[in-house]
Amino acid sequence: MGRVYNFSAGPAVLPEEVLKEAAEEMLDYNGSGMSVMEMSHRSKPFQEIIGAAEADIRELMNIPDDYKVLFIQGGASTQFAMIPMNLMKNGTADYIITGQFAKKAYNEAKKYGKVNILASSEDKTFSYIPDCQDLPVSEDADYVYICENNTIYGTKFKKLPDTKGKPLVADVSSCFLSEPVDVTKYGLLYGGVQKNIGPAGMAIVIIRKDLIRGEVYPGTPTMLMYKTHADAGSLYNTPPSYSIYICGKVFRWLKKRGGLSAMKEYNEKKAKILYDYLDESRLFRSGVNKEDRSLMNVTFVTGDASLDEKFVKEAKEAGLLSLKGHRSVGGMRASIYNAMPIEGVKALAAFMKKFEEENL
Repeated sequence: MGRVYNFSAGPAVLPEEVLKEAAEEMLDYNGSGMSVMEMSHRSKPFQEIIGAAEADIRELMNIPDDYKVLFIQGGASTQFAMIPMNLMKNGTADYIITGQFAKKAYNEAKKYGKVNILASSEDKTFSYIPDCQDLPVSEDADYVYICENNTIYGTKFKKLPDTKGKPLVADVSSCFLSEPVDVTKYGLLYGGVQKNIGPAGMAIVIIRKDLIRGEVYPGTPTMLMYKTHADAGSLYNTPPSYSIYICGKVFRWLKKRGGLSAMKEYNEKKAKILYDYLDESRLFRSGVNKEDRSLMNVTFVTGDASLDEKFVKEAKEAGLLSLKGHRSVGGMRASIYNAMPIEGVKALAAFMKKFEEENL
Protein backbone atom coordinates (compact mmCIF):
# COMPACT_ATOMS: atom_id res chain seq x y z
CA MET A 1 0.00 0.00 0.00
CA GLY A 2 1.34 3.43 -0.91
CA ARG A 3 0.69 6.65 1.00
CA VAL A 4 -2.91 6.96 2.15
CA TYR A 5 -4.95 10.03 3.03
CA ASN A 6 -4.66 10.05 6.81
CA PHE A 7 -7.44 12.01 8.54
CA SER A 8 -6.28 11.11 12.05
CA ALA A 9 -6.70 13.72 14.80
CA GLY A 10 -3.22 13.02 16.17
CA PRO A 11 -0.61 11.67 15.75
CA ALA A 12 -1.49 13.07 12.38
CA VAL A 13 -0.40 13.62 8.80
CA LEU A 14 2.97 15.33 8.30
CA PRO A 15 4.25 16.98 5.11
CA GLU A 16 5.62 14.30 2.79
CA GLU A 17 8.52 16.57 1.88
CA VAL A 18 9.55 16.76 5.56
CA LEU A 19 9.33 12.98 6.02
CA LYS A 20 11.45 12.36 2.91
CA GLU A 21 14.07 14.86 4.05
CA ALA A 22 14.19 13.26 7.51
CA ALA A 23 14.51 9.82 5.89
CA GLU A 24 17.47 10.97 3.83
CA GLU A 25 19.15 12.37 6.95
CA MET A 26 18.28 9.43 9.19
CA LEU A 27 21.76 7.83 9.17
CA ASP A 28 23.85 10.94 8.57
CA TYR A 29 22.61 14.38 9.53
CA ASN A 30 24.43 17.11 7.66
CA GLY A 31 27.73 15.22 7.41
CA SER A 32 27.87 14.47 11.16
CA GLY A 33 27.96 10.71 10.51
CA MET A 34 25.08 10.12 12.89
CA SER A 35 21.32 10.52 13.21
CA VAL A 36 19.82 13.47 15.11
CA MET A 37 18.29 10.75 17.30
CA GLU A 38 21.80 9.76 18.45
CA MET A 39 23.22 13.23 18.80
CA SER A 40 24.14 14.93 22.06
CA HIS A 41 21.72 17.74 22.85
CA ARG A 42 24.75 19.75 23.97
CA SER A 43 26.51 19.36 20.60
CA LYS A 44 26.96 22.25 18.17
CA PRO A 45 24.77 20.65 15.44
CA PHE A 46 21.88 20.24 17.86
CA GLN A 47 22.29 23.75 19.26
CA GLU A 48 21.88 24.94 15.67
CA ILE A 49 18.77 22.77 15.18
CA ILE A 50 16.98 24.09 18.30
CA GLY A 51 18.13 27.65 17.67
CA ALA A 52 16.81 27.62 14.09
CA ALA A 53 13.53 26.00 15.20
CA GLU A 54 12.92 28.74 17.76
CA ALA A 55 13.87 31.52 15.33
CA ASP A 56 11.53 30.11 12.67
CA ILE A 57 8.48 29.76 14.93
CA ARG A 58 9.11 33.28 16.22
CA GLU A 59 9.13 34.56 12.66
CA LEU A 60 6.04 32.54 11.63
CA MET A 61 3.98 33.71 14.61
CA ASN A 62 5.59 37.13 14.95
CA ILE A 63 6.36 36.37 18.63
CA PRO A 64 7.47 39.49 20.54
CA ASP A 65 10.72 39.53 22.55
CA ASP A 66 8.89 39.60 25.88
CA TYR A 67 7.65 36.04 25.26
CA LYS A 68 9.64 32.86 25.74
CA VAL A 69 9.29 29.81 23.49
CA LEU A 70 9.69 26.55 25.42
CA PHE A 71 9.93 23.00 24.06
CA ILE A 72 8.59 20.78 26.86
CA GLN A 73 8.16 17.01 27.09
CA GLY A 74 4.79 15.46 27.86
CA GLY A 75 2.28 16.79 25.37
CA ALA A 76 -0.65 19.08 26.15
CA SER A 77 -2.00 17.00 29.04
CA THR A 78 1.07 17.73 31.17
CA GLN A 79 0.29 21.43 30.71
CA PHE A 80 -3.09 20.91 32.39
CA ALA A 81 -1.12 20.68 35.67
CA MET A 82 1.83 22.94 34.84
CA ILE A 83 -0.43 25.92 34.15
CA PRO A 84 -2.11 26.09 37.58
CA MET A 85 1.12 25.08 39.34
CA ASN A 86 2.97 27.98 37.74
CA LEU A 87 0.31 30.67 37.32
CA MET A 88 -2.03 30.34 40.31
CA LYS A 89 -0.46 33.06 42.43
CA ASN A 90 -3.77 33.99 44.10
CA GLY A 91 -4.98 30.40 43.95
CA THR A 92 -7.91 31.20 41.65
CA ALA A 93 -8.57 30.62 37.95
CA ASP A 94 -11.50 30.88 35.55
CA TYR A 95 -12.18 28.24 32.87
CA ILE A 96 -14.43 28.19 29.81
CA ILE A 97 -15.54 24.63 29.03
CA THR A 98 -16.07 23.91 25.34
CA GLY A 99 -15.04 20.26 25.13
CA GLN A 100 -13.39 17.25 26.77
CA PHE A 101 -9.90 18.73 26.86
CA ALA A 102 -11.00 21.98 28.51
CA LYS A 103 -12.91 19.84 31.00
CA LYS A 104 -9.84 17.70 31.72
CA ALA A 105 -7.74 20.84 32.20
CA TYR A 106 -10.39 22.25 34.57
CA ASN A 107 -10.50 19.03 36.63
CA GLU A 108 -6.70 19.02 36.88
CA ALA A 109 -6.56 22.69 37.93
CA LYS A 110 -9.02 22.01 40.79
CA LYS A 111 -6.22 20.09 42.52
CA TYR A 112 -4.22 23.31 42.92
CA GLY A 113 -6.74 26.02 43.77
CA LYS A 114 -10.22 27.46 43.36
CA VAL A 115 -11.49 27.07 39.80
CA ASN A 116 -14.63 28.72 38.43
CA ILE A 117 -16.51 27.83 35.25
CA LEU A 118 -17.26 31.08 33.46
CA ALA A 119 -19.17 29.56 30.54
CA SER A 120 -19.82 26.12 29.09
CA SER A 121 -21.37 24.54 26.01
CA GLU A 122 -21.83 21.13 27.61
CA ASP A 123 -25.63 21.64 27.59
CA LYS A 124 -25.63 21.01 23.82
CA THR A 125 -22.83 18.39 23.68
CA PHE A 126 -20.21 21.09 23.00
CA SER A 127 -21.68 21.83 19.56
CA TYR A 128 -21.16 25.59 19.86
CA ILE A 129 -18.90 28.24 21.42
CA PRO A 130 -20.63 30.29 24.14
CA ASP A 131 -20.75 34.08 23.94
CA CYS A 132 -17.66 35.18 25.87
CA GLN A 133 -17.78 38.96 25.47
CA ASP A 134 -19.17 39.82 28.92
CA LEU A 135 -18.17 37.14 31.37
CA PRO A 136 -18.22 37.34 35.18
CA VAL A 137 -14.40 37.15 35.37
CA SER A 138 -13.28 36.68 38.99
CA GLU A 139 -11.57 39.71 40.47
CA ASP A 140 -8.74 37.61 41.89
CA ALA A 141 -8.41 35.22 38.90
CA ASP A 142 -4.80 34.54 37.94
CA TYR A 143 -5.86 33.68 34.39
CA VAL A 144 -8.78 32.77 32.12
CA TYR A 145 -8.42 29.43 30.31
CA ILE A 146 -9.80 28.23 26.96
CA CYS A 147 -9.23 25.36 24.56
CA GLU A 148 -9.29 27.35 21.32
CA ASN A 149 -10.03 24.56 18.84
CA ASN A 150 -11.98 21.54 20.04
CA THR A 151 -10.63 18.50 18.22
CA ILE A 152 -13.36 16.09 19.28
CA TYR A 153 -16.35 18.31 18.51
CA GLY A 154 -15.05 20.37 15.60
CA THR A 155 -15.60 23.85 17.09
CA LYS A 156 -13.29 26.87 17.25
CA PHE A 157 -13.23 30.24 19.01
CA LYS A 158 -13.46 32.79 16.17
CA LYS A 159 -13.32 35.62 18.68
CA LEU A 160 -11.25 35.42 21.84
CA PRO A 161 -13.05 35.99 25.16
CA ASP A 162 -12.90 39.34 26.91
CA THR A 163 -10.84 38.42 29.97
CA LYS A 164 -11.19 41.90 31.52
CA GLY A 165 -7.45 42.35 31.79
CA LYS A 166 -6.63 38.89 33.16
CA PRO A 167 -4.04 36.82 31.23
CA LEU A 168 -5.63 34.54 28.64
CA VAL A 169 -4.27 30.97 28.62
CA ALA A 170 -5.12 28.93 25.51
CA ASP A 171 -4.64 25.34 24.44
CA VAL A 172 -4.14 25.66 20.67
CA SER A 173 -3.05 22.06 20.06
CA SER A 174 -5.27 21.37 17.06
CA CYS A 175 -5.13 24.80 15.39
CA PHE A 176 -1.43 25.53 16.03
CA LEU A 177 0.14 27.37 13.04
CA SER A 178 -3.01 26.96 10.92
CA GLU A 179 -3.60 30.71 10.68
CA PRO A 180 -2.03 33.99 11.89
CA VAL A 181 -2.45 34.83 15.60
CA ASP A 182 -1.82 37.93 17.66
CA VAL A 183 0.40 36.48 20.38
CA THR A 184 0.07 39.67 22.48
CA LYS A 185 -3.56 38.78 23.21
CA TYR A 186 -2.41 35.78 25.27
CA GLY A 187 -0.49 35.44 28.50
CA LEU A 188 0.33 31.87 27.53
CA LEU A 189 -0.55 29.69 24.57
CA TYR A 190 0.53 26.12 24.10
CA GLY A 191 -0.10 22.99 22.12
CA GLY A 192 0.84 19.36 21.83
CA VAL A 193 2.73 19.13 18.55
CA GLN A 194 1.34 15.78 17.33
CA LYS A 195 -1.66 17.29 15.56
CA ASN A 196 -0.30 19.95 13.24
CA ILE A 197 3.46 20.11 13.70
CA GLY A 198 5.43 17.00 14.57
CA PRO A 199 5.82 13.66 16.38
CA ALA A 200 3.93 13.01 19.64
CA GLY A 201 5.50 13.57 23.05
CA MET A 202 6.13 17.29 23.21
CA ALA A 203 4.33 20.60 23.75
CA ILE A 204 5.42 24.04 22.64
CA VAL A 205 4.66 26.73 25.23
CA ILE A 206 4.74 30.42 24.35
CA ILE A 207 4.64 32.39 27.60
CA ARG A 208 4.92 36.07 28.48
CA LYS A 209 8.07 36.57 30.55
CA ASP A 210 6.32 38.29 33.48
CA LEU A 211 4.33 35.08 34.06
CA ILE A 212 7.50 33.02 34.55
CA ARG A 213 8.03 32.98 38.29
CA GLY A 214 9.84 30.75 40.71
CA GLU A 215 7.95 28.25 42.81
CA VAL A 216 4.32 29.38 42.87
CA TYR A 217 2.68 26.19 44.09
CA PRO A 218 4.60 24.63 47.01
CA GLY A 219 6.26 21.35 46.09
CA THR A 220 6.13 21.86 42.32
CA PRO A 221 8.69 19.47 40.80
CA THR A 222 11.68 21.18 39.18
CA MET A 223 10.78 19.75 35.79
CA LEU A 224 7.26 21.20 36.01
CA MET A 225 8.39 24.80 36.52
CA TYR A 226 8.41 27.05 33.45
CA LYS A 227 11.37 28.89 34.98
CA THR A 228 13.47 25.72 34.80
CA HIS A 229 12.95 25.43 31.04
CA ALA A 230 13.09 29.17 30.35
CA ASP A 231 16.39 29.65 32.20
CA ALA A 232 17.98 26.67 30.42
CA GLY A 233 16.74 27.45 26.90
CA SER A 234 14.65 24.21 26.93
CA LEU A 235 17.85 22.25 27.59
CA TYR A 236 17.66 21.70 31.34
CA ASN A 237 17.59 17.95 30.70
CA THR A 238 17.76 15.90 27.51
CA PRO A 239 14.88 17.35 25.50
CA PRO A 240 12.72 15.46 22.96
CA SER A 241 15.44 16.25 20.43
CA TYR A 242 14.10 14.33 17.42
CA SER A 243 10.69 15.92 17.86
CA ILE A 244 12.28 19.39 17.95
CA TYR A 245 14.21 18.54 14.76
CA ILE A 246 11.05 17.48 12.88
CA CYS A 247 9.10 20.51 14.16
CA GLY A 248 11.93 22.72 12.87
CA LYS A 249 11.57 21.14 9.43
CA VAL A 250 7.81 21.74 9.49
CA PHE A 251 8.40 25.42 10.41
CA ARG A 252 10.66 25.77 7.38
CA TRP A 253 8.08 24.02 5.20
CA LEU A 254 5.45 26.51 6.39
CA LYS A 255 7.73 29.47 5.64
CA LYS A 256 8.32 28.09 2.14
CA ARG A 257 4.55 27.84 1.61
CA GLY A 258 4.14 31.54 2.37
CA GLY A 259 3.66 31.52 6.15
CA LEU A 260 0.48 31.50 8.20
CA SER A 261 -1.63 33.84 6.05
CA ALA A 262 -1.11 31.53 3.06
CA MET A 263 -1.91 28.50 5.24
CA LYS A 264 -5.14 30.09 6.48
CA GLU A 265 -6.26 30.67 2.90
CA TYR A 266 -5.41 27.08 1.94
CA ASN A 267 -7.10 25.66 5.06
CA GLU A 268 -10.26 27.69 4.43
CA LYS A 269 -10.38 26.40 0.86
CA LYS A 270 -10.05 22.79 2.10
CA ALA A 271 -12.67 23.13 4.85
CA LYS A 272 -15.12 24.84 2.46
CA ILE A 273 -15.15 21.76 0.21
CA LEU A 274 -16.37 19.56 3.08
CA TYR A 275 -18.72 22.05 4.75
CA ASP A 276 -20.37 23.04 1.46
CA TYR A 277 -21.01 19.37 0.72
CA LEU A 278 -22.31 18.69 4.26
CA ASP A 279 -24.73 21.64 4.01
CA GLU A 280 -26.38 20.21 0.90
CA SER A 281 -26.07 16.48 1.70
CA ARG A 282 -29.24 14.48 2.34
CA LEU A 283 -27.33 11.75 4.20
CA PHE A 284 -24.56 13.44 6.18
CA ARG A 285 -24.86 16.42 8.47
CA SER A 286 -22.57 18.56 10.59
CA GLY A 287 -23.79 18.91 14.16
CA VAL A 288 -21.80 22.10 14.78
CA ASN A 289 -23.04 25.70 14.82
CA LYS A 290 -22.08 27.19 11.44
CA GLU A 291 -20.29 30.23 12.88
CA ASP A 292 -18.23 28.07 15.28
CA ARG A 293 -16.92 25.48 12.80
CA SER A 294 -13.29 24.43 13.00
CA LEU A 295 -11.05 24.61 9.94
CA MET A 296 -9.00 21.69 11.24
CA ASN A 297 -11.49 19.09 12.52
CA VAL A 298 -14.66 18.49 10.53
CA THR A 299 -17.20 16.32 12.37
CA PHE A 300 -20.26 14.75 10.74
CA VAL A 301 -22.83 11.95 11.18
CA THR A 302 -25.46 10.06 9.19
CA GLY A 303 -27.72 9.66 12.21
CA ASP A 304 -27.45 5.87 11.98
CA ALA A 305 -24.60 4.26 13.94
CA SER A 306 -24.42 1.15 11.71
CA LEU A 307 -24.28 3.33 8.59
CA ASP A 308 -21.51 5.41 10.18
CA GLU A 309 -19.60 2.18 10.80
CA LYS A 310 -20.12 1.06 7.20
CA PHE A 311 -18.88 4.45 5.95
CA VAL A 312 -15.65 4.29 8.02
CA LYS A 313 -14.97 0.73 6.85
CA GLU A 314 -15.53 1.45 3.15
CA ALA A 315 -13.57 4.72 3.35
CA LYS A 316 -10.62 2.80 4.75
CA GLU A 317 -10.80 0.35 1.85
CA ALA A 318 -10.69 3.39 -0.47
CA GLY A 319 -7.47 4.67 1.17
CA LEU A 320 -9.18 7.29 3.37
CA LEU A 321 -8.06 6.42 6.89
CA SER A 322 -8.86 7.33 10.52
CA LEU A 323 -12.30 8.85 9.87
CA LYS A 324 -13.98 7.31 12.93
CA GLY A 325 -15.22 10.00 15.32
CA HIS A 326 -14.04 10.19 18.91
CA ARG A 327 -15.58 7.48 21.10
CA SER A 328 -17.41 10.10 23.20
CA VAL A 329 -19.43 11.45 20.24
CA GLY A 330 -19.39 8.73 17.59
CA GLY A 331 -19.97 9.54 13.93
CA MET A 332 -17.06 10.67 11.78
CA ARG A 333 -14.29 13.22 11.97
CA ALA A 334 -11.93 14.37 9.26
CA SER A 335 -8.88 16.16 10.61
CA ILE A 336 -7.56 18.26 7.74
CA TYR A 337 -4.45 19.80 9.26
CA ASN A 338 -1.87 21.90 7.38
CA ALA A 339 -0.20 18.86 5.83
CA MET A 340 -3.42 17.34 4.45
CA PRO A 341 -3.33 18.17 0.72
CA ILE A 342 -6.45 19.59 -0.92
CA GLU A 343 -6.49 16.47 -3.12
CA GLY A 344 -7.17 14.39 0.01
CA VAL A 345 -10.15 16.56 0.94
CA LYS A 346 -11.52 16.39 -2.62
CA ALA A 347 -11.12 12.60 -2.58
CA LEU A 348 -13.05 12.42 0.70
CA ALA A 349 -15.88 14.65 -0.58
CA ALA A 350 -16.14 12.55 -3.77
CA PHE A 351 -16.25 9.35 -1.71
CA MET A 352 -18.97 10.79 0.55
CA LYS A 353 -21.09 11.70 -2.50
CA LYS A 354 -20.71 8.21 -3.91
CA PHE A 355 -21.55 6.66 -0.53
CA GLU A 356 -24.64 8.88 -0.25
CA GLU A 357 -25.88 7.82 -3.68
CA GLU A 358 -25.43 4.14 -2.81
CA ASN A 359 -26.97 4.29 0.66
CA LEU A 360 -29.97 6.59 0.46
